[in-house]
Amino acid sequence: MFVSKGFKSVLLLFLVMMLVAPTAHAASKAEINAKAKAAITAFYKQVASGRELSKKAYGMLVFPEVFKAGFGIGGEYGEGVMMERGKTTGYYSTAAASIGFQIGAQIKSQIIMFMTREALKKFKSSEGWKAGVDGSVALVTVGVGGNIDSDTLKDPIIGFIFSNKGLMYNLTFEGSKISKMNK
Repeated sequence: MFVSKGFKSVLLLFLVMMLVAPTAHAASKAEINAKAKAAITAFYKQVASGRELSKKAYGMLVFPEVFKAGFGIGGEYGEGVMMERGKTTGYYSTAAASIGFQIGAQIKSQIIMFMTREALKKFKSSEGWKAGVDGSVALVTVGVGGNIDSDTLKDPIIGFIFSNKGLMYNLTFEGSKISKMNK
């Protein structure tokens, strides 16, 4: 029986996502909160002004584990929390799909900070918010010593993508759909 390469890619992606997704879907509020706290602690260690910046933000969306896998066709999924003034105010999921040269899997953390009241209000009133469509997320780059590019700080929504090995480059939030979860 002949099976096309495209079908094999889709099948492989489906299998990988089925292995990864159940652990993400099964997370309780307590598990998500604990992982979010750990991600925030790691963020503060990696970004010198991270704590100060988070205090200025009206809201901080924390996705402690975003699973990404792909073989030609890729997908990613993660669950997280909205923090406002240090308190959890909601639970959200992020998902994205991509097509192009890609192979492998990774786990990354994402933090999106809403630096204006208006940006946070628009996000919270949306029915499924798409990065790049409903709001542009300025990806922050960090220089030597963990210092942030000051021009990026003027944007209403800023984001960080990192792993346990440090901040990740050449990644984007564009195309990610963020939805409120009923937890």
